[in-house]
Amino acid sequence: MAELTFTYGTMAAGKSTLALQLCWQLREGRSDVALWTFGDRSDDGMVTSRIGIEAEAEAVIPGSSLSSHLDKALRDATRILVIDEVQFATVGQVDELAQMVDDHGIDIHAFGLSADFLLNVFPGSARLFAIADWAHELPLTSSCWCGQKGRCNARVVDGVVAREGNQFFTGDVIHGNVHYQVLCRRHYRAGQLGPDER
Repeated sequence: MAELTFTYGTMAAGKSTLALQLCWQLREGRSDVALWTFGDRSDDGMVTSRIGIEAEAEAVIPGSSLSSHLDKALRDATRILVIDEVQFATVGQVDELAQMVDDHGIDIHAFGLSADFLLNVFPGSARLFAIADWAHELPLTSSCWCGQKGRCNARVVDGVVAREGNQFFTGDVIHGNVHYQVLCRRHYRAGQLGPDER
């Protein structure tokens, strides 16, 4: 029985690394495994990890119909699909993924963030929490500078934790005057990025 699995975590928790590792391991013994991304930090048809590993992937545009991607998967006899950055999928796209599982027997392993920099759950992630057969948090988590578990993906603009802005911002962790930092809830609320800040 095919299943839809959602694995989530904070930034830098190893989601892309695990997606790449899973895809590589599966491809060692079979040829029916596909890799998709809804928006890699490379802004290309790749899944890249901050530790330096990467693989070519089929780039899916958030909000577009998955019909052409499904047609290709069926032509290629895909039985397992690994997806990175699934938080950028729309609710409709997540429903299409579930339909791929239910109607075509394709196992889907989706990896992504649960919440954005304002601590709002991404619509695609919320839908996955509601309909995935399995949803689990990565056991490896990022830590705040204080040593506590990092729960919050803070967007830092010009050295200040942002409290407004567009939910969707792709690219690497460092992008001009914008970067992301994982913080514990207390230091996210305080906007404190290090021990010397008050």
